[in-house]
Amino acid sequence: MDNLNSNKPVPSGPANPGKANVSNSPLDLGGSRPVEVNTVPKPQPKPVAVPAIKMPVTSSVQSVPTGKITGVKTLYTKLHAGSLDFLDGLINDWIKENPTKEIKLVQTTIGEIQGKKTEPNIIVTIWY
Repeated sequence: MDNLNSNKPVPSGPANPGKANVSNSPLDLGGSRPVEVNTVPKPQPKPVAVPAIKMPVTSSVQSVPTGKITGVKTLYTKLHAGSLDFLDGLINDWIKENPTKEIKLVQTTIGEIQGKKTEPNIIVTIWY
């Protein structure tokens, strides 16, 4: 308890006032040029207005022939190498069985279909 004496003042300066070795020069942080003190910032150039570019309008029904969509046929198969040939056969058979139907739009997606077990499938939707 001899080290803890609350009656002694706490020193506010360096422990050895005559040996303080403090530099007031700017630090070198490894930059490409020295930092200048008290410099006026240079004005930034004003941004130049760029004319607006018109983007083409795209739509999933842009290439649809005139006429109403009267029905939809959805075909799907498991997602593996041999299934694409099977899906091609399904699509070709459906087209041969329905020669009077005009195909207006075809969409494809990949999703999970639940059967005995849930597996990823490729799904083709034919709008006619």
